[in-house]
Amino acid sequence: MTAKRNIIPVFVPHLGCPNDCVFCNQRKISGSLVPATAETVASAVKEGIRKIPPNTNTQLAFYGGSFTAIPVSEQNELLNAALPFLRDGSISSLRLSTRPDAIDTQTLARLKSFGVRTIELGAQSMCNEVLKASGRGHTAEQTERASHLVKEEGFELILQMMTGLPQDTKKRTEETAERIISLRPDGVRIYPTVIVKDTPLFEMWRSGVYKEHTVEEAADWCALIVPMFEAAGIPVIRLGLNPTEELSRGAAAGGAYHPALGELVRSHILLDRARELIKNTAHGENLVIGVNRADISAMIGQHRANIDALCREFSLKSLKVRQADVKKGSLILM
Repeated sequence: MTAKRNIIPVFVPHLGCPNDCVFCNQRKISGSLVPATAETVASAVKEGIRKIPPNTNTQLAFYGGSFTAIPVSEQNELLNAALPFLRDGSISSLRLSTRPDAIDTQTLARLKSFGVRTIELGAQSMCNEVLKASGRGHTAEQTERASHLVKEEGFELILQMMTGLPQDTKKRTEETAERIISLRPDGVRIYPTVIVKDTPLFEMWRSGVYKEHTVEEAADWCALIVPMFEAAGIPVIRLGLNPTEELSRGAAAGGAYHPALGELVRSHILLDRARELIKNTAHGENLVIGVNRADISAMIGQHRANIDALCREFSLKSLKVRQADVKKGSLILM
């Protein structure tokens, strides 16, 4: 990945989607009720650049929907609206999200001519049973083909995956992570499944067909796969849905919606590492674990959950967490 960018988002809810995935209500997820237009693009850029220091690496991003599946004339209208800002240097490049089955060499050539630099593909799962049960309308093999094309044509590739979809399991989530890693994306987004009102998944959950993917379960599954991506040198650039007012007011009826999901996952990862450290080291009944200053809160856990769990599991009388001269994510016994 290149250096961190400033992103100016434009949401295109449901534009281009050939079918409704069971989990999806983009308007409630994004908080955007009106499809984007050329005027929307120009307004977003003008508003965005007022808040961003000059001479910074800024991308205009088309999020939501499936950008390359909408009519080409409508794509070009939105892309053309960004061209003046590319030419005057207000923005450096474009970014868009789309479906794996809406990518081909001709499309990529056209996108490149408009200054698109980064393409995000909604893989969601690399298990065809999960994709079918979720109404995705594409296969894992199509995701692989599209990913190779995007990389071969010189774009940055971001892959999005979800955990806890219908028919998903922890093992299938791990296998999805492994197959995504093999595609060597420049980054990944991980979205544990949230049950959003006015979706087929909401009805499946209410009828008992679908079992909720809880916050705790999502944190546990993500604690398995996030270190896999980190070990492969693939940045996790988003973990969990971005909180919106509508989701927080009740549109998120269940599932893994939490404003601090990333912190919960970090806490689970550190708990797992602490277990291994204590299990494989001779120790007494009173322990002190040293962590990077940035990890102190996550190591302790919400309401001291990690401290209490480790004390129970290893029959400890006391366990303290202290700052140590170690890199983030590392632990030592002091």
